[in-house]
Amino acid sequence: MWIQQCADEQELKLRWSQHTGVMLPCHFLLLTWMLLAARVHSQSWRPCTDLLPLDLLSRALPRPRQSPSSQVQTVQSRGSRGLRLAGTMVTSLSFPASQIFTNCDYFPAEFSLVATVKMPRLRQKTNEYIFSVVQEGTDTLLLGLRVSQNRLHLLTTPPGVEGRKRLSFKDVELDDNLWHTLVLAVTGPYATLTVNCGPPLELKQVQSFPRTLSTRGTRFFIGSRGRWRGRFSGLLRQLVLLPGSDATPRLCPSSKPRLAELSVPWVLKTMPLQPDHQEPVYPYEAEARVTLGSPPPCSSPEQGQLWFNAQKKSLFICDGLTWRTLLQSQERLDYVEDYQDLYTRSETFDMEIFSIPSEGLFMAAANRDSRPGSGIYRWRDGSFQLHQNISTQEARAWKHFTVQDQVFLVVANFREAEPELSVIYRWHHRRRRFLRYQTLETHAALDWEAFQIHNQSFLVVANHRRARDSNHNIHSVVYRWNQDTKLFEVNQTLSTSGAYDWEFFTVGPYHFLAVANTFDGQTTTVSSTVYIWLDGCFQTFQSIPTVGATDWEMFQIKDRFFLAVANSQRISGRGPSLYSINSTVYELNTLTQTFIRFQDILTHSAVDWEFFTVGEEKFLVVANSHDGSSYSLNSVIYRWQGYEGFVPVHSLPTFGCRDWEHFSTDEGSFLIYSSATSRLSKVFRLKTY
Repeated sequence: MWIQQCADEQELKLRWSQHTGVMLPCHFLLLTWMLLAARVHSQSWRPCTDLLPLDLLSRALPRPRQSPSSQVQTVQSRGSRGLRLAGTMVTSLSFPASQIFTNCDYFPAEFSLVATVKMPRLRQKTNEYIFSVVQEGTDTLLLGLRVSQNRLHLLTTPPGVEGRKRLSFKDVELDDNLWHTLVLAVTGPYATLTVNCGPPLELKQVQSFPRTLSTRGTRFFIGSRGRWRGRFSGLLRQLVLLPGSDATPRLCPSSKPRLAELSVPWVLKTMPLQPDHQEPVYPYEAEARVTLGSPPPCSSPEQGQLWFNAQKKSLFICDGLTWRTLLQSQERLDYVEDYQDLYTRSETFDMEIFSIPSEGLFMAAANRDSRPGSGIYRWRDGSFQLHQNISTQEARAWKHFTVQDQVFLVVANFREAEPELSVIYRWHHRRRRFLRYQTLETHAALDWEAFQIHNQSFLVVANHRRARDSNHNIHSVVYRWNQDTKLFEVNQTLSTSGAYDWEFFTVGPYHFLAVANTFDGQTTTVSSTVYIWLDGCFQTFQSIPTVGATDWEMFQIKDRFFLAVANSQRISGRGPSLYSINSTVYELNTLTQTFIRFQDILTHSAVDWEFFTVGEEKFLVVANSHDGSSYSLNSVIYRWQGYEGFVPVHSLPTFGCRDWEHFSTDEGSFLIYSSATSRLSKVFRLKTY
């Protein structure tokens, strides 16, 4: 072909001189080109590697009938399977580059990389490698595909150039715990990224991808760069190298663009075999965990996963925040035993039990003394241990809530000062502490309630009295979260009389808010009010006669709805105070659409009710705080017995009991009470059979 093109002598000379730098006569040139052509036809040219798709993931896996690697797990998530590096040996998925580059030692200058990945949310400044090519011996990175928060990077170390070159695609959200298939095509100075068969994103490099990137003496690492740091934490389903062309037309369009396949290892397509009671060819892990000890983490990446507690013979599902029971062997309460003596910073008026995803169980204690303040405790090694101390002003209550996956605590500060402020704290994930977030003006605050209506977040405070005139007939305030300012703002005010407690609950499509009014300045015989949400605000639903009401507890038993009020004491100007009085359980009558009296229970200055279940049994425990002469009283656990209502089954010695909370851990089911007259609070374990 070249001879035909070189009929003109000058053109032939020019072509030869451009190719060799030497000017020769034309007849000599013709003979030379003929010899070269004959040699080319006698020896067929071959590329460095086959131009077929090269399944890098399959090459890194053990061959069939070989022993499986204990460092690699096969995990099924969202209906598809992927591989995860589970052990400490990051070299478990690797192979020498010479297995691929059999004809020469150069990485192709034009190529495509196809990867299907599923990744949990990455923290800032975290980098993880999908794969890398590393020089053995010197640990020099030759080539690497790396992911970070919202970015994808192609790293190269060109020959003869100092430093590493990086090509970065920004605003590529791969770490959202969903499957994604990406195609990275490199041609000369251009690189194109296609995610889930979507619109391609093209970048132009200053320099083209190197044509002489030597792979001699290098090794491919899948899911790492040969080190523990930078190990890929997600699932890898597909990793293919296609030399010489763009792989996008081979995958797209696709009916399942997130899982578009070019070449997926067989072990991720078929169910692992387990013949003759032998171990499976590959370790296989479905979306289920089996443990005897502590529960696995439950946060957004684990949402939908199952956990079987072999000790309790119970099955749970992660809802993104906590493990919720699906199946559980039914337990019955046998007796209550002393478990932990917890000495708090000072007398404790309230305890709030809550969980933080990926962190565990916490308890916030509302301590009386302003110095040193209130303590935040964390459940560790089977007991509550002090985690953080927060400065508070005669704290009376804590309330935990979340807004858009952010964790908050709000404290009710009671101390009458100017200005009177209660504080909202937000959990800082990196520092693992609660930090001050917002202050709100309150008046001798005794309680906070947090709730949601139609995806709107609300807070309501129980303002007990005004400091300057000791007026108990004041407004309590409902606040609503402003999505724009990220702050709580006043939404509505409600008239209250010595407000002590709020209780929010829902019955069918209706939302209710009940306030416990304690004192109007003259008597404790005042009505408490149940409000209903109508037309964007709370309106009066029912007024219920109460006597020094300090707490409402709403609970449901099958299709019946109950409200229990804790009546603390009868005070009037005409006679002595009475502390041993009835507290009342009310039931919602759907015909009359009112709460009617169901059961009276004799209590002794009751300040709290706590409803809890053990197996299929339902219980109420009351905080008896004072009988007029002593704070050393028995608080009582009542069991639901249908037509008979609640009957006493256990008496627990308490001293100045102020609050009860029920919680469960791997160690069992527990009750904890706080004392308003002593630093000693106690944890009881519920023994079951």
